[in-house]
Amino acid sequence: MKRSADLPMDIRPVVAMSNEYPSGYVDPMHSHARAQLSLAKSGALSFTMNDASYLLPSNRAIWIPAGMPHSARFRGKVVGLTAYIEPDVSGSLGRPKIFAASPLVRALIEEVTTFEHAYDVDGREGRVVQLLLEEIARAPEATMRVPMPHDSRLRRVCDAILADPSIASDLDDCAQVAGMGRRTFTRLFKQQLGMGLATWRQQVRIMEAVSLLSAGLSITTVAFEVGYESASAFTAMFHRTVGAPPSSYQRH
Repeated sequence: MKRSADLPMDIRPVVAMSNEYPSGYVDPMHSHARAQLSLAKSGALSFTMNDASYLLPSNRAIWIPAGMPHSARFRGKVVGLTAYIEPDVSGSLGRPKIFAASPLVRALIEEVTTFEHAYDVDGREGRVVQLLLEEIARAPEATMRVPMPHDSRLRRVCDAILADPSIASDLDDCAQVAGMGRRTFTRLFKQQLGMGLATWRQQVRIMEAVSLLSAGLSITTVAFEVGYESASAFTAMFHRTVGAPPSSYQRH
């Protein structure tokens, strides 16, 4: 695999690469001096930052501001496109942003990955880069995210559920993992995340389900993978929560 360290970051304001990642690959917490734009051509992945976890199915792109710590988990084999952008040319967007990757955005970033690193900033390549930045700025958000706690004990529980959303541990089990009493765990979880454990876990399962559906898995398989005993129960929950059936997220 290619790595960002392999790119000559000091040669142009924007540098990009395409890469392939094996299923299950985890890129641990790190940060870049430049802003990062990532897009999955195939497969799906999730990014976890200090305060939230974001799903990135194959029809989405993510903007990560310069200096922001993040980790990535790859679901299925992923073909990804990534651009690294100097802060002084990346605009004022100082927070993560997930947006629908229009055909134009997909074509632009893929084109930038083919450029020589020392491309002509005043020629065609420079204009393509500028158009890409403009399209990022104007794209409406389409975020699928769940909040993450700051407390390290709660974070231990949430990280375990993110790694395996099918975990059926109840409130008492989770409180024990966190090293807290049930009441303290419940109070602190709601205080930091604005919701109870059951609601938060349901959001995680929805994100995981969308990821698996977009990777081509069947609804029945996805239902079992995210902890439901039947496809009908999963479909009812998904439709009630998302407002659309899981079939609308399947890759055809």
